[in-house]
Amino acid sequence: MNLPTDNPHLEPSVQTYLDQLNLGHFLIQHCTSCKAHLFYPRRFCIHCTEDSLEWIKPKGTGVVYSTTTVRRKPEAGGDYDVSIVELDEGVRLMSTVQGMAPEAVKIGMRVRLQILKTESHPHKVVFIAADTPPTGEHHA
Repeated sequence: MNLPTDNPHLEPSVQTYLDQLNLGHFLIQHCTSCKAHLFYPRRFCIHCTEDSLEWIKPKGTGVVYSTTTVRRKPEAGGDYDVSIVELDEGVRLMSTVQGMAPEAVKIGMRVRLQILKTESHPHKVVFIAADTPPTGEHHA
């Protein structure tokens, strides 16, 4: 997600999410009424329509729900993975699995969330294989 963080037209829940991400924290919402988890940020629960949402830190682990390899010429950066990851809390988000060849990413593979700080994104949510040793990067 590459949204400007100083946009006065952002929904408050999206602004909160981006503010926390810029601090290096990945948060999702939890409905205190029906106990469902939500991602992407919302004003009310999409399951029960209540507005009793709280922010929580997820476990940061999940499985690859779907994956594809985007093909690019080497001079354009080469091939890369785009995956939908289902977190253990049940929410899904689109990201990338890094640290391996894109074609090695498989549906059902266990992954772990990392937050990377890059030049093009204040903080970026990516995934690595769950059995990859931790690095110095931020973790959820």
